[in-house]
Amino acid sequence: MYLTKEVKQEIFAKHGKGANDSGTAEAQIALFTFRINHLTEHLKKNRKDYNTERSLVKMVGKRRSLLDYLKKKEINRYRAIIKELGIRK
Repeated sequence: MYLTKEVKQEIFAKHGKGANDSGTAEAQIALFTFRINHLTEHLKKNRKDYNTERSLVKMVGKRRSLLDYLKKKEINRYRAIIKELGIRK
């Protein structure tokens, strides 16, 4: 499995307030970005996997809504996470 407990804790430690902090917007956005990158690579190999494609589109929408929330609340945190993860605006 590509997303183990250790990988999640590493993502949360790097982008959240601690290894067990999964609630902040930055931690959730980082986790969605990791999953989106994995599904994108999967779809490059399996072009006709429409269920995964639908899941990817839904996940991108969830990440977008979290980014919009962060942009509305604290623009500096939004700019920092965009720059750190390399997400287009």
